Amino acid sequence: MKAYTAENIRNIGIFGHGGEGKTTLTEAMLFNAGLLDRMGRVEDGTTTTDYDPEEVKRTISISAAVAPFEWNGTKVNIIDAPGGFDFYGEVAEAMALADAALIVVGAVSGVTVGAEKSVAMCKKTSKPSMMVVNQMDRENANFDKVVAALTEKFGPSVVPIQLPIMEGGAFKGYVDLTTMTAYEFGAKGEKEIPVPANLEGRAQELIEALTEAAAESDEELMEKYFEEGTLSKEEMIMGLCKGVELGLVTPVCCCAAQPNIGVTTLMNNLIHYMPTASKAMVRKATNPKTGENVEIGAYGKFAAQVMKTVADPFVGKISIMKIFSGTLSNTVSAYNSNAEKAEKPGTVYIMRGKNLVTVDKLEAGDIGAMAKLQFTVTGDTLCDASAPIVFENIEFPKPCIFKAVAAKKQGEDDKIIAGLNRMKEEDPTISLEKNAETGDVLLGGIGETHIGVTCAKLANKFKVEAQLNAPRVAYRETIRSTAEAEGKHKKQSGGAGQFGVVQMRFEPLPDGDFEFVNAIVGGVVPKEFIPAVEKGLKEAMLRGVLAGYPMTGVKATLYDGKYHPVDSKEVAFKSAARLSYKAACAKASPVLTEPVYRYDILVPDDYMGDIMGDMSRRRGRVIGTNPTSEGTEVIAEAPLSEMFTYATDLLSMTQARGSFKMEFVRYEDVPANIAQKIIEAAKKDEEEDE
Repeated sequence: MKAYTAENIRNIGIFGHGGEGKTTLTEAMLFNAGLLDRMGRVEDGTTTTDYDPEEVKRTISISAAVAPFEWNGTKVNIIDAPGGFDFYGEVAEAMALADAALIVVGAVSGVTVGAEKSVAMCKKTSKPSMMVVNQMDRENANFDKVVAALTEKFGPSVVPIQLPIMEGGAFKGYVDLTTMTAYEFGAKGEKEIPVPANLEGRAQELIEALTEAAAESDEELMEKYFEEGTLSKEEMIMGLCKGVELGLVTPVCCCAAQPNIGVTTLMNNLIHYMPTASKAMVRKATNPKTGENVEIGAYGKFAAQVMKTVADPFVGKISIMKIFSGTLSNTVSAYNSNAEKAEKPGTVYIMRGKNLVTVDKLEAGDIGAMAKLQFTVTGDTLCDASAPIVFENIEFPKPCIFKAVAAKKQGEDDKIIAGLNRMKEEDPTISLEKNAETGDVLLGGIGETHIGVTCAKLANKFKVEAQLNAPRVAYRETIRSTAEAEGKHKKQSGGAGQFGVVQMRFEPLPDGDFEFVNAIVGGVVPKEFIPAVEKGLKEAMLRGVLAGYPMTGVKATLYDGKYHPVDSKEVAFKSAARLSYKAACAKASPVLTEPVYRYDILVPDDYMGDIMGDMSRRRGRVIGTNPTSEGTEVIAEAPLSEMFTYATDLLSMTQARGSFKMEFVRYEDVPANIAQKIIEAAKKDEEEDE
């Protein structure tokens, strides 16, 4: 494939709900472009962009995949994005790679949550969009019903530029509303036919809406439209192109990807209406030394951003990047301005699904790949060392569900950690951390399917199997009143003796974990033994007096004691301190505490009642609400122990329209009835261990 300049490149992401035919549509485009001998099928696991073993097994898209082809003198980089909500990290990468979005809507299913989320993401990132009503070959396909729903949901800027011709439920052709010409599908392609009489009235209605949408993109066109009530075909098409580029108009097409009907027309429309890479909004960039904004031009020095990383078991790490300026070739020494290190020159590729195709060079506006970059991860900027810049970060969804992960086979825990750390390079929405208090290694993800797929990939790529469990809650213990106790350690059974006595006062410390106060006067406990007392207390506080959870929020004062000039030793005072701790804290109103998190939950207004009721059932409390353009943000606090399944439950409650972020706030007392169950369970576990 030759090197194309930005004026002849289209970078188009395909987005929408799962099951609407995005991958099949991509496959049809590649076939029409002459890159495939036959179209693969999602059900058979033979498509170009669903190549991961888990995608083949589950028959869904899991990763964003690039599929470039040439069409009518233009290079089109299609980015096939997953439709599953657990894989929105991949959707974010696809949106970063794309200059415009094609949103796929089912002719039977109509407006789905996936379509809603895609439109919202386009608005948030200021990306132009088109829509295609796919699966027009299916029984009960209803283009008019879908268009009416789209217009009702997203406003009058969503306008059809095609009207399907249906005969006996079969998708036979279409009317091009911009030219008022009709075409019939045939074995040898499309042929022009008269506009069917039964569609003339409907076509005229849609042309009026189309003309109005075109006029609104330009002041001169709007004036003419107000004066004359119409626009010429050329003016209408010009207005539509400008409206799409500005994000003011979303044209709607129709096709049936599986039988490959109407797809070539869609490909023509994508090239006609979608903006070129040269007109696409340039990503924000700053000077890493001064922090000042930097203007990026296509013909400046080399600058690109890695938008996605693929961990290939044979090739190694593959970095997929979008080139914003200059030229990438195998002689370019790319400087990583994030890591502040230079990468060695290497082979330049384009990716088509899993296949790497070697190219001599790639120009600004294009999407390419390099393998085995040593210092580079997703989001990093690669540029000319003489003109360093840093592009703005990709905004990824944060993990919101966590599982304790461990190796199924004993002795393979290190392999699990190493494999997951490698996979974090490929998937920035994975988190991995060890809870110091429970000892659990926590794997975080966007949903249960996401975590399940991550573990399956771990087995496929790194040949190590993981098991998942519910995380243990990092409970703590503290005291709510003051108590004193003596700790006495005396041992004199042959040989050297041990003797130490401490008088301790323990009191609550609301704003800290532990404070030790030496209040000894007169040397009743020699100063060389004081550190041993503090050390003994710190060791003892690792286990609380109720259920063995760490004790925090305690001020311990050593105010008196006794020693023996011969038998007193550090070990004796450590033991004495532990004894005083157990005796005093047991009568200082000990309580069990639990971690409480803040949850910022974004939901459509219709679900507010369900969210608040559910939060109450989880022992949570709503502390505020904020109206937003996407619905209402509910701010709540709830104990972590009640929220482990919230990611899944929220999707169910809101038909996948809700999302949330979480952040640790503080520890609070566990209610007495629940605390008693936790204490009993801890004692039972301790007895079983013995």
